[in-house]
Parts: sequence; structure tokens; C-alpha cells
Amino acid sequence: MLRGAVARRYAQALYEIAQEKNALEAMEQELKGVAEAIEGTRELQKVLYHPQVLPGEKKNLLKALFTDKVSDETLNFLGLVVDKRRENYIAGIAAEFSVLANEARGKVAAEVTTAIEIDEKQKQELVKVASRMAGKEVEPTFGVDPSLIGGVVVRIGSKVIDGSIKTRLATIKSRLMSKTS
Repeated sequence: MLRGAVARRYAQALYEIAQEKNALEAMEQELKGVAEAIEGTRELQKVLYHPQVLPGEKKNLLKALFTDKVSDETLNFLGLVVDKRRENYIAGIAAEFSVLANEARGKVAAEVTTAIEIDEKQKQELVKVASRMAGKEVEPTFGVDPSLIGGVVVRIGSKVIDGSIKTRLATIKSRLMSKTS
């Protein structure tokens, strides 16, 4: 709970700066890129998340990696995050920032998970259905989880719509087990 609150607070601060600078889209993409780079690079995580590496060294590393890739505001923000020893929250901050940006655009994030990779037409159809269900335009992320066996699971905020074969089979099993007991 605390982790989400901290990430939300930092995301809100950066969001306000982005609004002032009229750079919401750009800063969102920059922050996502930084978070993805960190989350995707084990060596970078080891350095950034290590408590004995000095904040100055971490900031120098971030500057070296991202100076030409992000705005000064984003780079300064990352420096502040490091100074406050919150570098392990960067991915959470990026996610919370996206939530705020989507709210400003009248959109909501949705995670769509299918058992197999689906084509663009199917993705578009799922987005339409999810948008109707949410009552807002949906900003989807798609994933594949073969353990679903078939069907789809859609997460919109705290709401989960589970149309997977895996869940249906589990429900049937549960009903059968309760009837035999």
C-alpha cells in the first residue's frame, strides 16, 4: 500500500510539471522508456537499487544513459527521485503517471490477456468491447498467457472480466466437487 502511495505522490508531482510545460505526452513516453530500460536491464537495476552506491553515482549513470533521450525536466525529476532514495519506485511512478495522463485524456488503461497471440482485427474488437464496458476510451496493453487455455481476461482498473477457459474449468470443477461432498 505504501509503495503505491509513494509512487502516486511522485507521479502527481511530475504530472503537474508536465501540465505546466504542456508536455504530458512527451514526459509520459520518456518516463515509460526510462522505466522499461531499468526494468529490462539487470545490471542497471543492480547499480540503481544497491543501497551502497552513492546517489551522485546513480545520478551520473542516469545522466550518461538518458541525457539525449529525455527532457531536462524528466532528468531532473529522476535526480530528485534518486536524492530521495526512491529509485526503486521508478517503474511504479511511470505506471501511476500513465494513469494520471490517461485520466486527463479521458482514457482508462486496460490489460488484455489471451491464451494465444491475436491479430490486429481481434485486438481492435476487444478494445471496442472493453471501451463500452468501461464507459471510456481504453488504452490497452496486450499479453499472452497460455495457461488460460482459451478465452480472454480483461483488467480495467480494479475490475476483472475473466472469460478464460481456465477459470470456467475451475468453476465447473468446484461445482462438481461441492455436489459430490
